[in-house]
Amino acid sequence: MTSASPADLVVTFRSLPRRLREAQADTPTENTSDPAAGLHLLLGESGRLVGANADPVAIADAIEAVPADEWDDATLDRLREIGLELGRALRQIESAGDSAD
Repeated sequence: MTSASPADLVVTFRSLPRRLREAQADTPTENTSDPAAGLHLLLGESGRLVGANADPVAIADAIEAVPADEWDDATLDRLREIGLELGRALRQIESAGDSAD
């Protein structure tokens, strides 16, 4: 994701609710609290970076509203890093469910 375009980030954030549902599946909530808390922190930071709330769809909309040539490199780089961290958090949530079985 280090070379992810703003359009790629839009897809990452828009797909997050579905990916979270899939990762959680039938996992008891108590098994996902730590990774899920990290996910919420990342969404909060993302929202602050783009002037949106912590909702992944609102973040995606805010990213999409900025023309590609108007991005600040540091902000775009941090959003890319967050995208990777979100993926790791989702894998941890999924793993917690697998170990609960």
